Amino acid sequence: MRASSTVYQTPNKLTFRSTVLRQPCFTITRTRICFPRQHLFRAEYVEPGADGFNVRTVPANLLTAEKEEAKAVLNLFLRKQGLSNAVASRTINTSEHFIEHLILKLHAAHKTRYLVGRELSTLEIRDTLIPYLESLLEEHGEILIEMVENYPDPPGTEKPKVLPAPVSPSLNSKKLKAMARVSEIGADGQLPPQVLYLVDLGLELDQIKLMARKFPAFAYYSLEGKIKPVVEFLLDLGVKRTDIPTILNKRPQLCGISLSENLIPTMIFLENLGVDKKQWAKVIYRFPALLTYSRQKVKATVEFLYELGLTAENIGKILTRCPHIISYSVEDNLRPTAEYFRSMGVDVAVLVYRAPQTFGLSIEANLKPLTEFFLGKGYTMADVGTMASRYGALYTFSLEENIVPKWEYFLTMEYPKSELVKFPQFFGYSLEERIKPRYAQVKESGAKLLLNQILSVSEADFNKVLKKRVKKMLDDQEEASLSST
Repeated sequence: MRASSTVYQTPNKLTFRSTVLRQPCFTITRTRICFPRQHLFRAEYVEPGADGFNVRTVPANLLTAEKEEAKAVLNLFLRKQGLSNAVASRTINTSEHFIEHLILKLHAAHKTRYLVGRELSTLEIRDTLIPYLESLLEEHGEILIEMVENYPDPPGTEKPKVLPAPVSPSLNSKKLKAMARVSEIGADGQLPPQVLYLVDLGLELDQIKLMARKFPAFAYYSLEGKIKPVVEFLLDLGVKRTDIPTILNKRPQLCGISLSENLIPTMIFLENLGVDKKQWAKVIYRFPALLTYSRQKVKATVEFLYELGLTAENIGKILTRCPHIISYSVEDNLRPTAEYFRSMGVDVAVLVYRAPQTFGLSIEANLKPLTEFFLGKGYTMADVGTMASRYGALYTFSLEENIVPKWEYFLTMEYPKSELVKFPQFFGYSLEERIKPRYAQVKESGAKLLLNQILSVSEADFNKVLKKRVKKMLDDQEEASLSST
């Protein structure tokens, strides 16, 4: 057994210190299960050094902007789980510590970007945080909201708990037996070999218990026959050792699948569909469940993409970049969403290629409210369709947290509304860190620049363009002055 308080050093130079807390209890119908201890991780930045990164080096205004972006991502994620906007907003407003935790995750993932002073785009923030939130959902399930609100402490045991609907006693029994099996101390005073192996990989005993609770069969997988071969196979594919715990947490079922009869043939099948074999490590880390779907399920999705007019090459790129699309139901998600956008005049094949994650959104909760927002501002359906075609990610942004604030600021920018139809990418840039400061410079200079000239270029190129435009403006004024005399 490991000591109750251990310091781990990770490659991103964050130090995680596990703290043993008083006994938390989880209620499953009529059975109360009390775990002897709960390891929760508090992230602390290392002191700056040759390779260290200190949060104090990040400007305060950037931290503020990032918090707002993180809140927007969390809001969108919670709403996708079926929460109303009011409940999602209330959860976020009471989860300041969890928001700070998301910022730490962001900084850890993009340390080098901060060291060179480059800010992250909204899309980069989203692409970093959403997979992490998805892993938390798989781990915590129905208590995710309570975990978010009480982070970093376990869900409060003082609060009255609402008992879930009764489930089969045999199901409870399976879960209890599985959890007991992975934590059982043998005659040699050690945990089972497969558990020690997983702990050595970086998993905590409590995580392994939760994996056994979610998927009881995992507790009965042998080390040499199932777990170790799959782990070594993943490492051979180029998966980082530090990523293995995340992958197994997300999909413990992977260890129960035969390499020769299922995993490898499935991968070959997907490669024949166009998945880049050089990208398997990234694909599996993003969505390990991909390898556990039946070929019929994968084939149904691929056939639908062909039906939309996508080429085999583009389908392969979609599966590589966004393997989650396989989890979307063709009849419940993909086809209705395609029909919705097609009715707006959007080239659906182009849209799904550029932003496949859009097809996992709810039409009623996510797509229609955004469309109606723009229609209410005087745009035509054709205008909105053009915006969606030009910027596929537009519909993935939170209406309240992202679109509305940027729209309100746009109204102060003295551009015609048609400018957003030409450049809807406006909504993908940080309001506080990119849009406001750059437009302030343009306004102060007196020059005239299009939105894409202001936002879509690097800081250095923006300064060059602005300087050149100011010079031309002054030259024109001087020439006009000379002509008038």
